[in-house]
Amino acid sequence: MYLFENAGEGNSKKVVELTIERAKKDNINSVVISSNSGSSALLFIDSGIDNLVCVTRCVGFKEPGVHELLEENKKKLVEAGVKIFTGTHLFRGVEKAIISKSGGMYPLEIIANALRLFGQGTKVAVEIAVMALDAGLIPFGEKIISVAGTKTGLDTAIIITPQHASNFFETKIHEIICKPAL
Repeated sequence: MYLFENAGEGNSKKVVELTIERAKKDNINSVVISSNSGSSALLFIDSGIDNLVCVTRCVGFKEPGVHELLEENKKKLVEAGVKIFTGTHLFRGVEKAIISKSGGMYPLEIIANALRLFGQGTKVAVEIAVMALDAGLIPFGEKIISVAGTKTGLDTAIIITPQHASNFFETKIHEIICKPAL
């Protein structure tokens, strides 16, 4: 496992390098990338990976009605054959509304906080892998690499066999390729 001294986008190029290297070495054909603006996903263009999936935050995440995926990035990703998924996050949604309204902590937030023990990027990497599987963008039952980060950019890559959200606890995290040292 490669450990970064700090979290964040300063690690993006190394994460991409490590991810491509492992995908080729282990014959992994699908990589799921957390990329709100599309910039991080663009780093994987021409990587030789067959199935690239960019998972963005849902419309309205930061501001009602606003999608953070930049149109010029979306165009480049689509032209390169990258699949784009935008939807409600696995650990967010209606439960977030309940927490905001009444306070407290509910099961999804407890799961998210437990995954954050390994870093924000690990939590997001698990989350987007399940979301991509539920959307039918990656094959069921296969190891994939899921890549995410802390705030902006990339700092975490994991090898994971996700399960559908309805069977979340059968998900297998096989290896952490890289992450920030916490």
